[in-house]
Amino acid sequence: MTDQPYHHGKLREALLERAMETLETSGVEGLSLRQLARDLNVSHAAPAKHFRDKQALIDALALAGFGIMNQRIRDASQAPESLQGRFVGVAKAYVDFALTRPALLSVMYSTKHQSDSTDELRSIGEQGMLVALALISEGQDSGALAQGDPGTLAMVCFSGLHGTAMLAAGKHLEGTSTEAIAKAVTDTLWAGMAAGVPAAQAEEAAKS
Repeated sequence: MTDQPYHHGKLREALLERAMETLETSGVEGLSLRQLARDLNVSHAAPAKHFRDKQALIDALALAGFGIMNQRIRDASQAPESLQGRFVGVAKAYVDFALTRPALLSVMYSTKHQSDSTDELRSIGEQGMLVALALISEGQDSGALAQGDPGTLAMVCFSGLHGTAMLAAGKHLEGTSTEAIAKAVTDTLWAGMAAGVPAAQAEEAAKS
């Protein structure tokens, strides 16, 4: 238990931060508003001012998780890199997040896909995909990538990277490093989307 676990007026943020830690060590089953209160040295009723019940806490965790992940993805997409470099950076940002917060990622997507999920959660849950879609559209407009439905291609990229991240998190890569697999996946995805584009044109456009 910490004597000064949070700054005055920041209990909600402190509860979410501690809940994220608990989620990774003990899973959803280990989440308890009363235990969080004990961990932060506040009254057992204090968390109820911010989360009416455990499900409200889980919903808030999903929103916060997407917020953190989306920011990392946006930062990577806006880095001073080539188009292909930004594509790789976005992929790496996603895989890194999935590896460091696998339980949170699972909660994010399972909560988003519940029938009663909020419009806010569904909207924030799509923002990472929109970043990938924009990069692919940019690549097509510049001539670095072949034409095709950007939405479908973005979903193909997500599927490949999500699968990579899940295998890595479960330690199922048979001794191959996550970095090596992620690079192979992004190289393959990029090459597939650039198929049919003259090599010189694709290389020149991807540098922009």
